[in-house]
Amino acid sequence: MIDQSACTQTEYTTSGQTLDGTVLAFDFGKKRIGVAVGNSLLSLAHPLVTVHSAVTAQRFAAIAKLIETWQPVLLVVGLPTHVDGTAHELTHLSQRFARRLAGRFKINVVLKDERYTSETASAVLREAGVTGKKQKPVLDQIAAQQILQSFFDEQHTAT
Repeated sequence: MIDQSACTQTEYTTSGQTLDGTVLAFDFGKKRIGVAVGNSLLSLAHPLVTVHSAVTAQRFAAIAKLIETWQPVLLVVGLPTHVDGTAHELTHLSQRFARRLAGRFKINVVLKDERYTSETASAVLREAGVTGKKQKPVLDQIAAQQILQSFFDEQHTAT
C-alpha cells in the first residue's frame, strides 16, 4: 500500500495501530539511490548508504539486503516535484519506484515531499567541511536522511 498524500499524512498505521520500529527512506535517482535509516520511537534519521546502479535488478538486490538486515516497518520515498509542486519526470519515476518497493517487499510505503532536500544536504555537508566532488559519494544518503527526518518531524508535530 502506498500513501500518496505524503505531505498531509499525520500517522502511519496498520490495522489501527501506530507502527514502531525501523524506517528506511530513499532518495531516488536514475543512477543513485540514497538510503537513510531511523527509528520511529526515537524519530531520528541517519544516513546509511548510496546504491550506485542504473540497473533495476542490481538496485533491488541491494535494497533487498538492506530490508533483510534492517527489517523496516515502513519505507519512505522522497517525491520530487517542481518548486510549485507540479510533477516532472522524476516525480513519476519515484512513484513507480515506490509502487515496486511496496509490491516486492510487502511493506507500507509513504511518499514524502522532497523539495530542497538536495540543497539542504549539500549545505549540511559544506558546514561539515565536505565540499565539491567530495560531496558526491554521500550527498544522496544525506538527502535521504533529510527526507526521513522531515517525515519524523511531521509525525511528531501531528501528535
